[in-house]
Amino acid sequence: MSHPPRPPTDQELYGRSGRPVTDKDAQEINRVEELSYDLKIREVMSKNPVTASPETSLAEVLELMRIRQVSGVPVLENEQLVGILSIEDVVRAMNRNDLTESVRQYMTRDVVSVASYESIVKAMQKFAESGVGRLPVVDEHNQLVGIITKGDITRGILIALQKDYKAEELRRYRASHLFEDIISDRTTLVLRYAIKQQDFTRGGNASSHIKRALLRLGADPQTARRCGIAAYEAEMNLIIHTTSGGILKLEVEPYRITISATDDGPGIADVEQVLQPGYSTATEKVREMGFGAGMGLINIQRCVDKMELESSLEKGTKLIMRIHVPEETLTGRAKGQPNEPSSDHRTTQSETTD
Repeated sequence: MSHPPRPPTDQELYGRSGRPVTDKDAQEINRVEELSYDLKIREVMSKNPVTASPETSLAEVLELMRIRQVSGVPVLENEQLVGILSIEDVVRAMNRNDLTESVRQYMTRDVVSVASYESIVKAMQKFAESGVGRLPVVDEHNQLVGIITKGDITRGILIALQKDYKAEELRRYRASHLFEDIISDRTTLVLRYAIKQQDFTRGGNASSHIKRALLRLGADPQTARRCGIAAYEAEMNLIIHTTSGGILKLEVEPYRITISATDDGPGIADVEQVLQPGYSTATEKVREMGFGAGMGLINIQRCVDKMELESSLEKGTKLIMRIHVPEETLTGRAKGQPNEPSSDHRTTQSETTD
């Protein structure tokens, strides 16, 4: 029995703007957003900022700004932050031919500041709320320790991303040469994931790990994407349809990737029927959650080179998916350049989706 397509969710229609962040959103948060919370203001701020006293003349401060190439200075009195003077304040004084006046006459007294131990997302919020171009940074004793601009935040994020990129490249290089470093007649890397039934909260974790592992092993993005989709559909089938969960397994060989999903029940009465687009035995509750549209196996067939489905009632189901890997993708060497003969080697890692 087929069901009409479900209506799009709010997230699909409107994105996450203006809504609370859901678990699904959390998986989609990018690295820049993560860095906004991970990076501290003290890591990106400019230290030892140029300062002025309230009694300094505006002409002196203007010369200081020119020499130090800054467009604003915090104002300190008895080592306490009492104001901030911007180039706009100086221009205002120049229009009045008033550069002989003291900083005290033109500085902004109601200073918006941030703490050095806060995340840069806090500074971003204050920039958006106040509209100022720079924020003095104080420590836990309210002493001035730096100044931060939007440019400092941009540079800090770019430097952090560059470090991330280099670290990821190093990890990917090491992983992609894994097969070269292991000598055997046949080398297989095996990753196993224990999937719990009805565990929708962690649904998609294992397939995400599989996709990331393949990319690090040197798989091209298209192959990793095909495997990721097939693994996701198989993982969700284990969550939705099994009585006690199952095992999702990835086997990587130099020229072939095999993904399998096995469980011990309840089994499928008619295998041919479940391969029909839109056929589903998912409960109404599962459908209301946006799953069980009856397209999982169809999607898998579109992504893999070969799919085998074996099942019997009360005994369980075994789904095997195979994808051929282009030469030189996972090994860094062309087919026809075998490793030196030795004993069979199999590398295995296991984990649950906890």
